[in-house]
Amino acid sequence: MTTPRQKLEKLLAEPGLLLMPCCFDALSAALVEQAGFRLTFMSGFAVSAAHLGLPDTGLISYGEMVDQGRAICSRVAIPVIGDADTGYGNALNVKRTISGYAAAGFSCAMVEDQVMPKRCGHTKGKQVVDRNEAFQRIRAAVDARDEGADILIMARTDARQTDSFEEALYRCRTFADLGADIIFLEAPRSRDEMVRFCREVPGHTMANMIQNGKTPLLCPEELEEIGFKIAAYPLMLLSSAVTSMQQALLSLKQGRYPEHIDFSGLKDVVGFNRYYQEEERYRSDE
Repeated sequence: MTTPRQKLEKLLAEPGLLLMPCCFDALSAALVEQAGFRLTFMSGFAVSAAHLGLPDTGLISYGEMVDQGRAICSRVAIPVIGDADTGYGNALNVKRTISGYAAAGFSCAMVEDQVMPKRCGHTKGKQVVDRNEAFQRIRAAVDARDEGADILIMARTDARQTDSFEEALYRCRTFADLGADIIFLEAPRSRDEMVRFCREVPGHTMANMIQNGKTPLLCPEELEEIGFKIAAYPLMLLSSAVTSMQQALLSLKQGRYPEHIDFSGLKDVVGFNRYYQEEERYRSDE
C-alpha cells in the first residue's frame, strides 16, 4: 500500500506547479479533495481560528494540532502536509513531534525557526531563534525521518522579516543541505526576492499566497515560471467560510433565509449517501 509520504514524493517528482488549498478540519479537507486538488495543508492559523476561535500566536498545543490532523488525514486520500510550528520544544521534542505527525497520517511536517510562542508569518511581533538552534531543529526533524518516521520534512524560516533577506536565504540553503525535502521562505517582499529564492535554494520550494499579505499575490502561471513547486493558499477556505457565515447571519437577522447549499447536497458532501450504500451491504434479509 502506498503511504502518504510516497504519495507526496510522487507528486513532487511530476513536472509543474502543485496548487494547494489549505484546510482546517476534516470537512474542509474533504472539500479540497472533492474539488480535484491533489494535496492539502493543515494550516496552523486556520486550525487555531476554527478549533479555538483564537489567533495564531502559539496558543494551540501539539496535542490539539495532531488530533485535528489525525481526523483530517483519516478523511481524505490525498497527501496532507501538517503545520508543526516550532516542533514544540527542543531537538528531542521536535523528533517526537515528527514521529507523532507521521503516525497521524501526515505526508510531510513543517518546522520553523520562530521563537516559541510563535505567530502567523504575516503578522507583527515575530522573533526567530539563532542559527544554531534553527539548524538543530531541522537536523532533529530530518533525523526522525531517517530513523523511521515515514514522513517528509518542510523547513521554514521567518528571518526575512526579523533579520534580512540574505539571512533568510542563508538559512534556507542550510536547511536544504541538512536534508529538508521542501524549503519555505516566509513572506518575501517582492517578485525579485521570490526569483532569487527559487534560483539560489536547491530542491523543492513553496510559495505562500495570502491576500493583503507581505508577499506579492502572483498567479499560478507566474509562480511556476519563477520556479516554485507548491503554491499554498492557507486562508482562502477559512476566509471564504467566515464571509459566507457572516452574510448568512446578516440575512437571517434581517428576516431573510439565506441562500446556501440545500440539505440534499449537504448530506452528499458530508457522506450520507456513501453511508447508506454501506448500510445496505449489512442489512438483514430477515
